[in-house]
Order: sequence, then structure tokens, then C-alpha cells
Amino acid sequence: MKKIILLFLVFFTWVNLSAQELYMPRNVRAAYTNRTRSTDGKPGAKYWQNSADYNIKINFNPETRMVSGSEDIVYKNNSPLPIQNPVIRLTMNIHRPGAAREYPSSEDYLSTGIIIDEFKENDKVGNWKDSGNTFQPVRLSTRINSGESVKLSFKWHYVLSKESGREGSIDPTSFFMAYFYPRVAVLDDIDGWDTTQFTDGHEFYNDFNNYVLEITVPKNYIVWSTGDLLNIDEVLQPKFAERLKESFNSDKIINVASLAELNSNSVTQQKDQLTWKWKADNITDVAFAVSNDYIWDAGSVVVDSKTNRRSSVQAAYNVEAKDFEKMVEYGKHGLSWASNNYPGVPYPFSKMTLFRGFADMEYPMMVNDSSFDDPNFARFVAEHEILHTWFPFYMGINENRYGFMDEGWTTAFENLIMKHDLGEQQANALFKQFRVVGWAKNPSSSSDLPIITAGDSLVGPAIGHNQYGKAAVAYLALKDLLGDEEFKKCLLEFMNRWNGKHPLPWDMFNTFNNVSGKNLNWFFQSWFFSNGYIDYAIENVTNTEKGFSVQLKNIGGFPAQVNFVVKYEDGSTEKIHQTPEIWSKNQTSATVEITRSKKITSLILDGDIFMDADETNNKWERK
Repeated sequence: MKKIILLFLVFFTWVNLSAQELYMPRNVRAAYTNRTRSTDGKPGAKYWQNSADYNIKINFNPETRMVSGSEDIVYKNNSPLPIQNPVIRLTMNIHRPGAAREYPSSEDYLSTGIIIDEFKENDKVGNWKDSGNTFQPVRLSTRINSGESVKLSFKWHYVLSKESGREGSIDPTSFFMAYFYPRVAVLDDIDGWDTTQFTDGHEFYNDFNNYVLEITVPKNYIVWSTGDLLNIDEVLQPKFAERLKESFNSDKIINVASLAELNSNSVTQQKDQLTWKWKADNITDVAFAVSNDYIWDAGSVVVDSKTNRRSSVQAAYNVEAKDFEKMVEYGKHGLSWASNNYPGVPYPFSKMTLFRGFADMEYPMMVNDSSFDDPNFARFVAEHEILHTWFPFYMGINENRYGFMDEGWTTAFENLIMKHDLGEQQANALFKQFRVVGWAKNPSSSSDLPIITAGDSLVGPAIGHNQYGKAAVAYLALKDLLGDEEFKKCLLEFMNRWNGKHPLPWDMFNTFNNVSGKNLNWFFQSWFFSNGYIDYAIENVTNTEKGFSVQLKNIGGFPAQVNFVVKYEDGSTEKIHQTPEIWSKNQTSATVEITRSKKITSLILDGDIFMDADETNNKWERK
């Protein structure tokens, strides 16, 4: 008994000395008590997660934009408690008149929403009462006990909206479809059922499931989708089927179908209706696109040098989208760079399709991007969306609540790949312009909300500040603090531990502490839990026997790197880098000792992408 008490005290002490140094909501704290999460950052001994097998059949009529679907969901309850009221997500109800939306909508955006024509529980007709919301609990006739499964079946229809956003009509014969099917919401160890209303201003939270998807469209329409195409020869004419198959192992870019060939109606098999069959396992979602006049390019790239595994890269675009002529090339580079550099995990899927749409939005194995005149910007957008593969599709992030674990990591990687593509100077200039300056130079209270603030409670510019630029800068500051090797080691271990699961910010923080062997909570507290910003001031510079000493004041509170641009009496200049470590003992002030033989005449603080909110106090000159 004494031994058990001692072990409990050790565990309690560890919890209090590590994870609980940081603010932790009561429901998160309970997860550590219940051992679904561990204070070393690993999934706990009692971690659980539900999953399902989806078999979906879609019939799409391009002329009427009618989407008709049926599906069987075999849902397994891995939780410790029985389930009788599962929550069904119906995202397409965002298009219903009167739906709660964060942005104004036009008539072309509105539709009927998703209409459930039939609901069955284990092949028996169930009682479905339409609430019109983007989620809806359903009362089952029997409980699903722990370890048991239930079969849920739906038939439904809706009219795809004329206006394209994350999904919708691109042009009269081209369409992108996402969130098009009823799905079981996430049930987790933190909040229970995810009952967050989708209002079209935030992101998503999905389980890892297996999918079989069949999409029936008229002949001469091409379908691109998440997953592997199972029946290439059944839907494509032999010449085009061979081109597609060749592209799977080709370093060169192959034009699978040109506009002239599409216009000649020679690409697909000539049955009136064709069913395209797709399969994807252990993935968080599926999406697809349809067009009869989109040019189709394809190639492939080695994404895992150890196994020589390749992934297909495909592009689908209209003839006006000249930037998409290079999109397979951009995609190949993005997959290769990310697989081998940051995050450094080989691309986990067999394919990536870049579709010319409007949303600039990521989906598993697909990107829905606008067309841009500037090829560098087109590449920038494509690479950002591709990088989302790892966050949130490899890591099952609750994007809606913790968007900074999704957009923040992706935006940090975006800066790193841009440095490779464009050089450090140009990459950092673009990063400051699009990701940092809007936050750094905005003195409003919404700009200084803690990053940990639940994403579903953020509105307006605060969403972008917290989830993109501010979070990305925090991760890049952490990289500078730890050094590339240690940072990479921590990041990869976090991803290894939580791939295919639902990590929380505290799991991330605890993993970095655990793997680095350092208590980094001082850094996490400042960047993620405080109302801070970057604002440093030079208080004094004094000569010493060995060089000079710089006294700095941290007005904003955030610990970031500091670069001294130093000018000496002999007219020479030097840039001296200081990592965020200088703030580790005191987050309000720091003294930096520099050993130099030359006399200093002036010193300027240059934060570069770590932009200072007030630069008027960043310069010192010897009088």
C-alpha cells in the first residue's frame, strides 16, 4: 500500500511540476487524471479513439447540380462508455437560408442544404427529425457498448450551390465537392461529442476512417478524388488509361488529357453514365471534383528515399489558368521538400491533386486553389496547402479549436520552403508582408489575445493573427531556441507519437519538454498563454574590458531572437545573432555580453520576421 501511495505522490508531483505549470482547462486536466493522456507527452495508457468504415455512392447531375447520395457507415465504439445518441455532422446545411454564418451570403450561395431522405440503424428504418443545423444528434434504438459497432445508413440529396467557396460550382461544367456526406462527429476524451456549429469561418475536426467512394457522372466528365482510382480501365479510353498509369512512375510531366481531346469526347468510355470508384484508408475526409473541360496533367515523385516509394502528383485546370501549367512541377517539389526537410515525414499518401478552384483550401490528397498571375505567389499558395497534409491530415488536430496547431505549423513550414525556393531575403520579405506585419503593427486588444484562446471563439483579424502568423513565428522562435537538430528531433517524435490520433497543445508542449530534456514552459507560457507581442528596447550599451554589454528591455513579453547590427569605429559592420535563450531567466530584461576587440559606435536591433511593434527604441549611438 505504501508503495502505491509513493507512486501516486511521484505521479502527482510530476504532473504539477511539468504540465500544470501551464494553464490547463478542467476537462484537459481530467484527461491526465484519467490516463488518456500522459504528462510525458505520449498518449496515455487508457487513450482511445473511435473510427468508422464509410461506403459512399454519389450520383451527380452537372446540369441540375443535384447531388444524390447513399452511404453505409460501420461505426465502432472504442470509448469506455456506451453510445446511444451519436452526433451526425451535416456541413452542407451551412447553405440553408437562415443558417448561422460568419460572413454575408449571396443568393447564389444559398440552397436547400442537405435533405435526409432515409435513415437506417442496422438496416432498420430509424426516426430522423431534421433540425436544419450543421450537426444533429440521433437517438438509436439500442446502445452501442464499448467494443461494439453499429451500421448507420443514409440516403440524401442536395443542390450544389452556384457560388464557389470551399466547395461549389467553379463554372457551368466544373465543380468541387467537399463535406458532401453525413458523417459521425468526433467523440473524444476531452469534450465528448463535437457539437460545434459550422459557420463557414473556421475549420474542422475529424476522425480517421476508411472510405470507399463511388461517383457516377455522365460520360465525358472526369472525376478527381481523394483516394486511389480502382477502375481506371472502366472509365478511361485505353490511350488515356495508359497515360495515367505511366505517370505513376514517371519523373516527367505527362499530359493525360488535352483540351482538344476533351472536346472531341474521346477521353472517357462512352457509356451514358460512368461510375468512378475510389478507396482511401486511415484518412480524415474525402473530397472530389468534376469537369468536362479541365486539362489533366500528371507525374510522380519519390517521397520516401529509404523505400523509393512514389506518390502521384496531378493537376486539373481550365485553359485560362496559365500558372497551373507548372502546378505538377510545383506539387512534386512541395512533396519532395516537405518529405525530406520540414516536417521531414515522408508524404503519407499515394497521390496529390491540385485542382483549379477558388478556395485556396486543403483536403486530404487534394488542393482547391485559385489561379494567380504571379507564378511565385501561385507556388506559394500551392505549397502552403500541400503542407497541410501533415497538419491536420497526418495529425488529427482539432482545427476548429486549436487552429494554431494546424495553420501555425503549416505557415512556419511555408517560410522554410520559401527560403529554399526564393532565397532568405525574398522569402522573409513575403512572410512579413503576408503573415506578420498585420499582427505586429496592429495595437488592438484582439491582436494580443493568447494563442491558446479557443479558435471557435475568435472572430475577424484575431483568427489570422493567432492561428497563422503569430503561431508560426512562435514555432520558428522555438526552432532558433533549440537549434535545428534538437527542434527536428522533438517535432518528429511529437508527430510519431500522435500520427493518426488527436493531440492537444499540452501533448505537444509536454513532448517538447520530454524529448529535449528541458523545461520549456517559460517559453510556452509567454508565447501561447499570455497577452504578449514582440517589442524590445535598447536601454544601454556600455564598453567592457572584453568588448561591450547590451542591456535590453522586453516590453511586449514574447521571447524571440535578437539580431544586433553593430557598427565599429573602423567603419566595419557586423550582425550578431542571439537566440531566445537570452530571455530564459528573465522575460522582462536581459544583458548580453559581446566579446570584441573593436570599439562600437552604433547598434540597431533587427528582428527581421520577428518584427518589433515599436522600432523607435531599437537604435543606440555613441555620443
